[in-house]
Amino acid sequence: MRHNSSAEPVSRLNPRSSACIRGFYLLLTVAASAQQNSPEAVQFFENRIRPLLHANCLACHNTQLRSSGLSLESRESLLDGGNRGHAAQPGQADTSLLVQAVEQTGMLKMPPAGKKLTEQQIADLRRWIDLGLPWPESRPAAARRTPASDHWSFQPIRRHEPPAVNDAAWPRNAIDRFILARLDREGIRPSPEADRATLIRRLSLDLLGLPPSPAEVDAFVADRAPDAYERLVDRLLGSLHYGERWGRHWLDGARYADTNGFGFDNPRVMWRWRDWVINALNRDLPFDQFVIEQLAGDLLPNATLEQKIATGFHRNTMINQEGGVDQEQYRIEAVFDRVATTGAVFLGLTIGCAQCHDHKYDPLAQREFYQLFAFYNNQDEPTIPVIPTTEVPAYRRIKAEFDIERLRLQTAVARRQSEIVGLMETWEKNLTEAQRRDLPETAQEIFRIPAERRTLDHVQELEKVFKERDAAWQKLQENLELFAGTPGPRNPGQYTAMVLAEREKPRKSHVLIGGDFLRTGVEVKPATPAVLPPLEAKAEPDRLDLARWMVSEKNPLTARVTINRVWQQYFGRGLVKTTEDFGSQGDKPSHPELLDWIASEFIRNRWSLKALHRQIVTSATYRQASRHRPDLAERDPENILLARFPRLRVEAEVVRDIALTASGLIHHQVGGPSVFSPQPPRVTDLSRGNLIWVDATGPDRYRRGMYTFWKRTSPYPSLAAFDAPPADFSTVRRNRSNTPLQALTTLNDVVFVEAARALAKRVVREAPADDAARLRHAFRLCLGREPDSAERDMLSTLLAKEKPAEDAWFGVARVLLNLDETITRE
Repeated sequence: MRHNSSAEPVSRLNPRSSACIRGFYLLLTVAASAQQNSPEAVQFFENRIRPLLHANCLACHNTQLRSSGLSLESRESLLDGGNRGHAAQPGQADTSLLVQAVEQTGMLKMPPAGKKLTEQQIADLRRWIDLGLPWPESRPAAARRTPASDHWSFQPIRRHEPPAVNDAAWPRNAIDRFILARLDREGIRPSPEADRATLIRRLSLDLLGLPPSPAEVDAFVADRAPDAYERLVDRLLGSLHYGERWGRHWLDGARYADTNGFGFDNPRVMWRWRDWVINALNRDLPFDQFVIEQLAGDLLPNATLEQKIATGFHRNTMINQEGGVDQEQYRIEAVFDRVATTGAVFLGLTIGCAQCHDHKYDPLAQREFYQLFAFYNNQDEPTIPVIPTTEVPAYRRIKAEFDIERLRLQTAVARRQSEIVGLMETWEKNLTEAQRRDLPETAQEIFRIPAERRTLDHVQELEKVFKERDAAWQKLQENLELFAGTPGPRNPGQYTAMVLAEREKPRKSHVLIGGDFLRTGVEVKPATPAVLPPLEAKAEPDRLDLARWMVSEKNPLTARVTINRVWQQYFGRGLVKTTEDFGSQGDKPSHPELLDWIASEFIRNRWSLKALHRQIVTSATYRQASRHRPDLAERDPENILLARFPRLRVEAEVVRDIALTASGLIHHQVGGPSVFSPQPPRVTDLSRGNLIWVDATGPDRYRRGMYTFWKRTSPYPSLAAFDAPPADFSTVRRNRSNTPLQALTTLNDVVFVEAARALAKRVVREAPADDAARLRHAFRLCLGREPDSAERDMLSTLLAKEKPAEDAWFGVARVLLNLDETITRE
C-alpha cells in the first residue's frame, strides 16, 4: 500500500527534504532570537514588563522566597519554572501558565488577594512572551534556595572547650563545668547531692523504668566504695530492661501502634520491629547504624532478616481500609507521613509544613519537601515471614491448631449457607406488610415478581438482603473474621513482619500542587534541603544514601536533635525546649555550648547511646537533690539553669510498672507479642476493627506497660489518662498533665486494684508480724525510702480504722499506690 508522502514522518523523507525542514526551523529560531534581542523588544520589556513584575510579582516570586518554587528575577529563572512546571516558553503565550494565571481563568489566580491585572497589562505580557521573552541581560540561573542560613541549628557543630568555673571541686565531668559556669554568671549555687536512697531510685526509674527493690536500695546505701555509684550505673545499663525503657521513647517518635488506624482500625503485627528496637538498644548498636538500618536496612549489602525487620520504622504509618477509598491517595498520604516523621525524629524540623507550600518560617521549599518525598516514593510494603529456627516447632503446632479452628468456623458458615434456601422461603412467607416496606426498594420490587419467574440476579439480591438481617449469619461471619484477624499466641500471623522493600521499577515523583495527589507539578529527583550540607552520593541517590547523610558528621542536626531528646527525658526539658522544632519558630538553646559539646562527644564516642547516658547520669548536675528552693522560685521558675534536679511524674507506662513491681505481680519477660491487659469492659467495642479484647490471664496479665496492645481508635484507658500519645503521628515530646482522672485511675482501675490486693498480701507475707515493720516494708516497696514519724502515724491510724486485717492492709496499699511520690521521680 502506498502512502501519501505528506503523511510520512520527517525521518522517512528524502535527505533533501529533511535538510530543507531543518533549515526552516533554524531560520525560525534565528529570527526569534533576533527579535528577542532587538533594541525595540528590550525597550518594551524595560518600559512595560519590568515595572509590572516589580509591582505585582517579585514580592513573592524572587530568588529568596521563590513562592511555589518560581522566581521572576531573571529570564533564566523564569525559564527554569516552578513547582507547577514552566511558567512561560518563548513565543507560546496561548499555552503559558503565566498568562492563564493572570487571566484568572483556571484554579490558579494571580496576583492573589483579589487583585487582577488590567486588560492592557495582560496584553503586554502576551506580547512579551510572543516576542521571545526579551530581557536586557542574561545572568546565570539563581540557586533554588540560598544554601546558607544564619540560624543557629544549621551551623556546623563546634566542640567548645569546657569553661573555667569558680568551684573546681563540684564538677564531676565536663557537663558540670558548662552548667556551673552559667550558674556562676547568675550568682546561683547548685544544690547538694541527693541522698543515696533517692539516687538509686532515680537511676533505676530513668535507666530501666522500674523502681529498685528494698534489698537493692540497702546494698547501695551500704556500699561506700568510691566507685559504687559508677558500678550501679554500669549494672543498670547492662540490664535487658534498659532497652525496654529507652525503646519506649523511640516508639513514640516512630508512632508505634498495634492497629492500622482510621475507621476500621484492624490489627497489625508490628511487635517484631519493637523487639528489634529493644534488642538494638540493649546491645548498644551505634546510633548511626541504628538509624541507617531503620531507614534503609533492606538496601544494605547482603541485608540480614533483622536489618529488613528494622525498616518497620516507616511501616508504622496508618493504613486506611475503608471501602471505596483511593488506595493511591492513601499510599501518598503514608509517604507524606514518612517525610514529616523523618523531619521530626532526625532533623528536629517541621518539614511537613512544606507539603502544600514553601515553609513560612524556615528555609525549606515545597520542592525540597517533594525531593525528600522522592526517597520514600519507590518502595513496596510487603509483609514477610519471620520464623526463627528455634521457633519452627512452635509455629507448626500453632499453625495446625489455627487451621483446625478456622475450618470449624468455616464449616459452621457453610452449614448455615446450605440452609439458606429454606430459611429465605420461611422469611419471605412470614414478612408482614410493615416489614416489607422497611426493606430496600429493590427487594420490594423483586417480591412483586412470582418466585418461579425470578432470575439468578433477583435471588442473589434477596439473599444479600436476608443475610444483612439474619443475626445468626452475621454472628458466624463476625466470629470467623475476628478469629482470623485478632492477634494472639495462636495466630500464625504473629510470625510475620511489616517491612519496606525497594521497587525494581521506580516511580516518578512530582511536586503535588497544594499537596493534592491529583494535581501533579514539576518532576523532582531525590535530594536533601539546600540549607543543609549536600548529599554525597551518586547521580540518583536512594534511601541508603539518605540514611547515611542523616548521620554524617557534616549534618549539624541529627546529633543535636538526638542528644537533646535524651536530655529531655532526664531533666524534663531539652537544652532546646522545643524538641520537635529546631527551626526559627523554636526556642534557642539554654546552653548552646553544652549542646554542641555533648553532640560532638556523642559522635566522637562512635554514636554510643550507653556512653551518652553514662556521661549524663554520672554528672554532678544529675546527682543534685530535687528539693524546692525558694531562692529559685522567681529567678528560675522553670529550672532552666538546673541549680537543682527536676522532680517529675513518671510516664504512663512507668506508673503501671511501679504498681506491678511494688506488688510483686510484674512479669519481666522481654519482648514478644503485645498483650491484652485488663481494662474496663466494652471499651474497645466503642471502636471498629476485627478485634476481640479478651483480658489476658496468667503472667501476660502483668506484663510491662509498653507491651499493652495499643489500638489507635480506642487507646488503653489507664495509659491514655497519663498522657500516652495516640500514635496517629510522631511524638517527640509528651505532655505531662495533672488531672483528677489520674487519681481515680490509680485508685479504681482493675490493674491497680489487683496490685493493691497483691501488695497487701506481700507485706503480710514478707514482713515480720507487727504493724510497724509491715508499714515500713510497704512504704519502702512503693516509695523506696523509710516513712517519717508523721507518715507512720497517719498510716497507723488508717490501719486501725479498717477491719478485718486483710481489708485494712488492702486499704493501706491503695493509699500508698495512689501517693504522688510513688509515681514521681525525685
